[in-house]
Amino acid sequence: MAKAESVDLEVGGKTVTVTNPEKVFFSTRGETKLDLVKYYVAVGEGALRGVYERPTVLKRFPNGAEGDFFFQKRVPEKGRPDWLETVTVSFPSGRSAEELCPVDVAHVAWAANLGCLDLNPWPVRRHDVDHPDELRVDLDPQPGVAFETVRQVALCVREVLDEHGLAGFPKTSGSRGIHINVRVKPEWDFLGVRRSALALAREVERRMPNEATSAWWKEQRGERVFIDFNQNARDRTVASAYSVRNNPEGKVSSPLTWDEVPDVEPLDLTLATVPARFAQIGDPAAAIDDVEYSLQSLLDLSERDEMEGLGDAPWPPNFPKMKGEPKRVQPSRARKADADEEGSE
Repeated sequence: MAKAESVDLEVGGKTVTVTNPEKVFFSTRGETKLDLVKYYVAVGEGALRGVYERPTVLKRFPNGAEGDFFFQKRVPEKGRPDWLETVTVSFPSGRSAEELCPVDVAHVAWAANLGCLDLNPWPVRRHDVDHPDELRVDLDPQPGVAFETVRQVALCVREVLDEHGLAGFPKTSGSRGIHINVRVKPEWDFLGVRRSALALAREVERRMPNEATSAWWKEQRGERVFIDFNQNARDRTVASAYSVRNNPEGKVSSPLTWDEVPDVEPLDLTLATVPARFAQIGDPAAAIDDVEYSLQSLLDLSERDEMEGLGDAPWPPNFPKMKGEPKRVQPSRARKADADEEGSE
């Protein structure tokens, strides 16, 4: 029997066409592209919560989880359904793009059909694309770091957030780390939110210097968990809740309760297991939109750090030189340049 070239799914009253539905996307269990789309429909309420009315970058894996991928910021014109909604955002370069703006589960399913395993939304809503309403804590273990250490650092992040009157919602990253999202009042621009994230990272580092680091340069991180404050810079995105990640097992960036964090195992949370979990316990992050928190306490902490000599940290390489930023050069190279200069005198 010939393979179906496409399958139409009804998703919330809209038709989503799945092309090449039988193409295998995950090798461990053999899930197909159609399985991927059906997964997002099954966890649709939770997945939509993470991207609702947010500019969303398309991260496309046309040949499945183990194939090459590319980012597509601009929504393609070809094959775009007339119900698809978009929002225009601008980048540090000054350019702009019309990006996907999910408003229902059909938008999520449509992106999955394009080969988008994970969803990559901005931390802003379409009504105000310059003021984030989400602070993102990305715990990125460096090579050699056990997942147990990531869990410990996540619990320390919770402790610091609690002390500053903030509620964090944890989730596995779907890879090797843990993400913690905080809903905040959209009263600060990207600079303010990033500054808050940097202050948080430095405070966790002070409490767990052997396990956590805010060092931007890889050569300074050692075998620790890097708290990537720069994920809060403009035009940086993080895989959202219920995103499927690019690994053979189809591990999911799954929201957790804090009680689950000490024992969670990422391999237990996959494309195959999360829909049943969602149906049974619902979404642990369901309350994330209930309260918007102030960043003022973290900004006060940042000010104290600055008064004690801790200024800004390096920015990602695609950003222009920022006010107050230290030298954007690898420390070992800076030392070599200084030594060469001294030697020439």
